[in-house]
Amino acid sequence: MLGVAKDPLQHTSMYERMEEESEDSDGEGGLGNVSRIIIRPPGVSGKAKRGHLCFDAAFETGNLGKAELIGEFEYDLYLRPDTCNPRFRFWFNFTVDNVKQDQRVIFNVVNMNKARNLFNNNLTPLVKSSSRPKWQRLPKKHVYYYRSPVHQNHYILSFAFSFDKEDDVYQFALAPPYSYSRLQSYLNFIENRHQNDKKFVRTSLAKSLQNRNIDLITIDEISCKSKSLRTERSFIRVIVILSRSYGNASPASYMCQGFVEFLLSTHKIAKILRENFVFKIVPMANPDGVFLGNNRCNLIGQDTNRIWHVANEYLHPEIYAIKNMLKEIDNSDIFQIDFVIDLHAHNSLHGCFIYGNTYEDVYRYERHLVFPRLFAAHVKDFAANNMMFNADDKKVGSARRFCCERLSDTVNAYTLEISLGGHYLKDGKTVALYTEDGYYRCGRNLARTLLHYYRFINILAEPLPADVRSKKRRPRTHQARSRSRQRYEVKPRPKTTRCSAPISYTNLSICYDSGGSSDEAFSPERHYRYAPRSSHLSGYRSYYRNPSSSLLSQAQDQFTLLRIKSGKFDTLHCGYKIGSKIPTRSIPLEQNEPKFEVSINIPPKPYLSIIDLNQLTRGSLNKKSHSFEYS
Repeated sequence: MLGVAKDPLQHTSMYERMEEESEDSDGEGGLGNVSRIIIRPPGVSGKAKRGHLCFDAAFETGNLGKAELIGEFEYDLYLRPDTCNPRFRFWFNFTVDNVKQDQRVIFNVVNMNKARNLFNNNLTPLVKSSSRPKWQRLPKKHVYYYRSPVHQNHYILSFAFSFDKEDDVYQFALAPPYSYSRLQSYLNFIENRHQNDKKFVRTSLAKSLQNRNIDLITIDEISCKSKSLRTERSFIRVIVILSRSYGNASPASYMCQGFVEFLLSTHKIAKILRENFVFKIVPMANPDGVFLGNNRCNLIGQDTNRIWHVANEYLHPEIYAIKNMLKEIDNSDIFQIDFVIDLHAHNSLHGCFIYGNTYEDVYRYERHLVFPRLFAAHVKDFAANNMMFNADDKKVGSARRFCCERLSDTVNAYTLEISLGGHYLKDGKTVALYTEDGYYRCGRNLARTLLHYYRFINILAEPLPADVRSKKRRPRTHQARSRSRQRYEVKPRPKTTRCSAPISYTNLSICYDSGGSSDEAFSPERHYRYAPRSSHLSGYRSYYRNPSSSLLSQAQDQFTLLRIKSGKFDTLHCGYKIGSKIPTRSIPLEQNEPKFEVSINIPPKPYLSIIDLNQLTRGSLNKKSHSFEYS
């Protein structure tokens, strides 16, 4: 009938829908998840028999709103939308039992809200059973994603499956689930294991709307003496990691767990990071949405990565507590936030990649690009084509946009995305699907890249490769026969110091001034008011705290520019003495020898200079990548 509104996903079963419900299907057709619903063929009543499938999603992280039998072997499955927000429907996680031996079925997920997703590119659902608890991907030949003319030409995910064991309970999911209860069990285990040392501290920022903890993990081994003296030389650098803002982003939780496990390990890189930096980690920023099995939203239907600029303590207590923590650290006279990295999972792109921000200040934008370049150079599954830096209005409420606009100009805020599917191999065509171990590895690589970054900007000393690499020896079964040492004795190479990373300056011929310095334009003014009772240093992070160190760095930079441009200079009558990098002549002149004074016109530093990132990648980044070993 024309002019009558019609549901585009109206029931299209070849069987007539039964009006009455059985005693085992309480709540069928409701707004919540299905709870032990047994689907019987038409005209069959009484006790359920083998082969009458029982669907259940009334458990933590579960999502399935309705199941209907539309054929002899075919079922239509309807996903439950996010609570208080029917817009988002993509995550699914449900169980099936009461099956028959060798029973074959076809499941149709008919109401996904995203037409563009990884099911168009080799992604398949996961399945496990009670006797085989390891998650496995369904074969691609049994999975179809297509437009269905029976369902008003909407996209449908269909997959065929054969149940091989009658006593098993089968579970299907979009990605490996990571529940709130699993996180609490893991944190309790880590807390009990490290209760005697002080490098792991677990606190609670706030409570969610359903009274769940917003856990905060602090990892560091900075001594109290270093903390008291740190204000005299520089700030204590803080790295903030956020995870699981969305319920469907379970890979982000695995990545965060791999990051935490690496930091708490006995690895040399982890020890260096703990002794020099403070790590603040929020492993689950949306516990209610994770527990309920929502796709993106929290309990009241709010997208937790779009409300950072308007979050309040009554509707968004999780985000409000995290914002207060960031502002408190940023306004401190002791600490300085260097990174805020938000871990996410992407459902339409392959690989792992980074989203960043853009800035009008070219110097800040240059610094902002260094960490993604280092991460891309050392991570094999990094997808550089998916990397994006923007400042559009649609993402104004995201974590990275809030941190870059409301915090100090030294803060680098990123969104680290990892795919729900997999990553491309070297041929660019084959896709290797991620497993839990792959997500753990990405978290470990993130920690290693942080060490690369701080050594690249000369915050940490650059050791020899032998000091970082762990010695790998062959097992005894593969060792050769013992021979004379004198015959195969090799003298060790002499230890040499490494020079700093080469950085090329491109002269843009904008403006020169004898009294000017590019350090004045290095950090713009902050755009928010200072907190009460805070020092004037808390609002402006300068890279040169000590005036003497500033003059020393200017002298060193001028000599560097002079070497690049003129290639030679005379240090005989020069007043600069900078350590051992620029030796000064101390040879006395004879009386009869004439003295020649060479006047050298040293150009002042420009107001604006661009770092050639391509040359950095070809030169120092590749050079430093050989000094470390990745798993």
